[in-house]
Amino acid sequence: MRSTNARPARRGLQGRDILSLADLSGAEVTTVLDAAARLKRAQGADLPHALLPARTLGMLFEKASLRTRTTFVVGMVHLGGQAVDLMAEHTQMGVRESVPDIARNLERWVDAVMARVYDQNVLEELAEYSRVPIINGLSDRFHPCQVLADLLTLRERLGSLAGRTLAYVGDGFNVCHSLMLGGALTGLHVRVGTPPGYEPDPEIVEQARRIARGSGGTIELVSSAEAAVRNADAVYTDSWVSMGLEEERAERLAAFAPFQVNAALMAGAASDAVFMHCLPAHRGEEVTDEVMDGPQSVVFDQAENRLHAQKALLVLLVRGEAALEALPS
Repeated sequence: MRSTNARPARRGLQGRDILSLADLSGAEVTTVLDAAARLKRAQGADLPHALLPARTLGMLFEKASLRTRTTFVVGMVHLGGQAVDLMAEHTQMGVRESVPDIARNLERWVDAVMARVYDQNVLEELAEYSRVPIINGLSDRFHPCQVLADLLTLRERLGSLAGRTLAYVGDGFNVCHSLMLGGALTGLHVRVGTPPGYEPDPEIVEQARRIARGSGGTIELVSSAEAAVRNADAVYTDSWVSMGLEEERAERLAAFAPFQVNAALMAGAASDAVFMHCLPAHRGEEVTDEVMDGPQSVVFDQAENRLHAQKALLVLLVRGEAALEALPS
């Protein structure tokens, strides 16, 4: 059961959990991206946008983090609130204290919780017992905050998302899952190229395809990098050896070698295609320096946009869309 005092009924995104991009509609993704663009313009123009005064974000980390930790902390500072880093050695979720009890404590002190965890089930349990919004900062299944930043980056570069083609090559893991869902929600054609045995979860593929049927997008799985990137507007890859999978390193390097994003592979994409990576990148493995540092790379734009997309998400979940009315459109 959810916490003793159920969350009050809210309109829009206010009070909602974001455990997967499938928790959003296509229109709600657009709302987040529009809010992120407004907040980014406000920051660039040095306009004050302290939309979360005296609000607090609790951050739970089971996994190491550079981008997630920094952007949520800095984002809350920009918004006039504060982030509390609840380090793993202090919380020890499920060991020192049960996940439901941690949720019941945090809901009494903070306005939202961001959790970066190994197991998606931990997020589901936090959400079940918490009255405040739970945000997935990364799990073994999904990485919604990253893909919101990716969609913002693509929209900035391409002008629109619907009808464009995004190619993902590499491991069909959490980022791939969220890219399929985010692409499906926004009308992208998502083409996923993986070696045999490393395909995305079939249930998530089918979920993304169901969503895509309503947006005009498509989800296609192929078994070669060349087939995936053919004429694509964006080429995306991720680490071949994610945290927790280090014992599979040798096997994975051999399996993924034909999926390296290098100049030859990028030449098969559209002439103005962009290269994307969620970082950290293992240069010389999934991507070469030539591509990573080349003119087609938008990887650091993606990293910057984590800040803006997450600020938008925080404002919308904690205060709602009306809080943005003070900003220039």
